Amino acid sequence: MSDDAVHVIVGRVRKAHGIQGELVVQPITDAPDAIFASGRRLLVGDASGRVDAKIPPAEIRAARPFKEGFIVTVAGIPDRTAAERWRERYFLLPESELPAPAEDEIYIHDLPGMRVELEDGELVGTVATVYELPQGLVMDVERARDGEG
Repeated sequence: MSDDAVHVIVGRVRKAHGIQGELVVQPITDAPDAIFASGRRLLVGDASGRVDAKIPPAEIRAARPFKEGFIVTVAGIPDRTAAERWRERYFLLPESELPAPAEDEIYIHDLPGMRVELEDGELVGTVATVYELPQGLVMDVERARDGEG
């Protein structure tokens, strides 16, 4: 895999679960059963989609539904103490390993730089940054200057 590969966030570790090293994971994918299948190897990174080269890929040992996510067992996480260090980490996959989005879908990392228009086609500006808040995603839109569009 090349260093310039685009990585897509497919899950977020919310917290440790129990005493045996399990993680509560929020899936960020339309195919969580395939992504968190036993034997799957996922990259570990941050909220911007950057892979942490110091952490080896996480091998999924088991996953089961839990509330609105999954309880996931990852190889090499033996207990709760180790699992606590995974809080707020992200699981990623190279974009090339995922199916292309449908015609009316995009990946979140594709939003910056996209045009923002009103329903009538009037240009508002372009997406500058995307933030994840507890309430959902928020976009910072750089307003268009007069005469642009």
